[in-house]
Amino acid sequence: MKNHHVLRLQLGLALTLILGLALTPVLTMAADPPRIVGTWEGVLDPGAQPKKHVVVHISAEQDGSLSGTIDYPDQDVSGIQITAITYKAHILHFESIPNLSSFDGTLNKEDTEIAGTRKQGGAPLALVLKRTS
Repeated sequence: MKNHHVLRLQLGLALTLILGLALTPVLTMAADPPRIVGTWEGVLDPGAQPKKHVVVHISAEQDGSLSGTIDYPDQDVSGIQITAITYKAHILHFESIPNLSSFDGTLNKEDTEIAGTRKQGGAPLALVLKRTS
């Protein structure tokens, strides 16, 4: 009778261990946010007009989708909604309908800069966004 209880206990522990090991990669993947998530800052230089600081906040939702907002500190404007955002293979694209702008850029290998082009009203401007702490 004792052997029966020991066997059941060992079987239960083995199943618990197997289940725990099987779920570990799933839990780890869910906990790792995309590399693009964070706060990014850059400066737009429209030439004849004053330079404009840009702050982009990108976050990951629980379902894995990305969302974000844009701030223009020099103009005391913050929280402009990013209405569409995609990130795949180091390529970031986002659009903001409220200010009729879009951005296409590439994240560097060190995950510290996104170099790209911002368009607003059809006028493309180079923009390098750098990760902030």
